[in-house]
Amino acid sequence: MNEDSHSSSAAAAALAPVAAWWRGLAARERQLLGWMAVLLVAAVLWWLAVAPAWRTIARAPVELDLIDSQLQAMQRLAAEAKQLRATPPVNPEAAQAALKAATLRLGDKGKLQVQGERAVLTVNGVATQQLRDWLAEARTGARARPVEAALARSASGFSGTLVVALGSGT
Repeated sequence: MNEDSHSSSAAAAALAPVAAWWRGLAARERQLLGWMAVLLVAAVLWWLAVAPAWRTIARAPVELDLIDSQLQAMQRLAAEAKQLRATPPVNPEAAQAALKAATLRLGDKGKLQVQGERAVLTVNGVATQQLRDWLAEARTGARARPVEAALARSASGFSGTLVVALGSGT
């Protein structure tokens, strides 16, 4: 208890000049300083508590719309995945034939090599739309899915390799 009384008396001694200064002020000055303190506390409360919450509430509708569109996109992808899982598997010969037919549409810009359950497409100067069409046809016609891509884009189009896995079990 002696330590507590010592610390309280030290605090009172430290605050004594402030208390004397406060008592030395006129009533009008004390009232003005009191209002300034209230305004300062209100400003700090606004900046630390109210303004961030207000910004969050203002941004909420936009963020909810964004999250909703992301949810719809995920639901579309889930439905597409479910549909793809439900499609019957394609035998290896038919898958290779579908990939070769899609590659023929690329002309001399694409070359296909089938290696077991994988196929490697080497492209040189293929346009974006051609590559997109080839991938779509590979996915639907051969049930192939891309597993590796090393493509570079230049003024003439995409060049590089694209590896796809064949069969539904891979």
